[in-house]
Amino acid sequence: MAIKDIPEYAHLSEADVAAIAAELDQIRADIEADRGARDARYLRNTVRLQRGLELGGRALIFGSRKRGLWWAGAGALGVAKIIENMELGHNVMHGQWDWMNDPEVHSTSWEWDNAGPSAHWKHQHNFVHHKYTNVLGMDDDVGYGLLRVTRDQRWRPFYLGNILWNTLLALGFEYGVAAQHLELAKKRTTAEEKRELKQNLGVVGRKIGKQAAKDYVVYPALVGAATRSKSGFRAALTANLLANAIRNVWTNAVIFCGHFPDGAEKFTKRDMDVENQGQWYLRQMLGSANFRSGPVLGFMSGNLSYQIEHHIFPDLPSNRLPEISVRVQALCAEYDLPYTTGSFPVQYAKSWRTIAKLSLPNKYLKATSDDAPETASELRFKSDPEQRLTSQIDPRTGRRRGLKSAMVRLRERRRGVAQVPVELPPASAA
Repeated sequence: MAIKDIPEYAHLSEADVAAIAAELDQIRADIEADRGARDARYLRNTVRLQRGLELGGRALIFGSRKRGLWWAGAGALGVAKIIENMELGHNVMHGQWDWMNDPEVHSTSWEWDNAGPSAHWKHQHNFVHHKYTNVLGMDDDVGYGLLRVTRDQRWRPFYLGNILWNTLLALGFEYGVAAQHLELAKKRTTAEEKRELKQNLGVVGRKIGKQAAKDYVVYPALVGAATRSKSGFRAALTANLLANAIRNVWTNAVIFCGHFPDGAEKFTKRDMDVENQGQWYLRQMLGSANFRSGPVLGFMSGNLSYQIEHHIFPDLPSNRLPEISVRVQALCAEYDLPYTTGSFPVQYAKSWRTIAKLSLPNKYLKATSDDAPETASELRFKSDPEQRLTSQIDPRTGRRRGLKSAMVRLRERRRGVAQVPVELPPASAA
């Protein structure tokens, strides 16, 4: 099964979890106290860059009957849409810039260039996903209602199409975002529930209509009129289709790298209602994954290359996540917790591998739901189910040996690496 007791899986005591929470609270306090002019300048420069790219891309498309200009215009517009969705829309709607009290970049007023209405997204993402990250049956982002991404999901023949479904989801990701809040598979029996669905369908329909009219009717018509040709209309239409596809595929890739590679753990509903702040922090640290990035890749991902840090502090400015990452990594090292990261291609490939592998029933898979690259539980480390997992202090080095060390020992046993048994005292005795 998925992880039930998060502190135990992490080999931590409640005191350890409280200490981690205190250190993370201090990081938050330090960043909030230091926010100021350089952060505001970063945001305003990002807005100017995004608008310049969009304007330049659309201007190039006016000459898009020439193949080179068509590719340049579609590419520039696609990058502009990525920046608008990832580094601006996603982060602004998280409230990361509300401290500026600027209505133009405030979470209550931003409506993004996406088929999903911002109000729906904020509920589904900010509240549901970030509160119940990777909790089966509570976080709809676990598989998006289409994909099997953990062995704890019961297999159905529908999942044989996992690869196809994710390909379609990637190409039309903005429409998947729009449909997510509707919960179309949910049974509705009362008049109130049916009325709410009808109302939400109307909101989504109007937003999709607005986006489609802008990208596929109004702007191509302007290009066609300006160039006095049907070919100009068609070129502008296809350039906008490509730009949206670029944005959708890239967004899907970044998000999947943060949630579905090996090491991004899944959890059960148990104790979620009484979860304290420290346990919530710990779940975010264990349930998210990063990918390594420099300034450009970090920017183009909306700084979601630091997904762990974003999940710990979803409302802190995205440009601060790299420096926060240094402190979070030190905290993970102190408590011997894994810090899940890798290169972008490797993390994305692992996501696809999981999606492909879990299209099959469990009987065709080697590992178990307690001990697989994409699914784990406390039992992966136990010879006795009644055993309580705890960290220990290595008497030779004085370093804590907890979850990360346990994972290393597990991998060594699988490879047949000889180990010298060492009796270690409990961490509390050190």
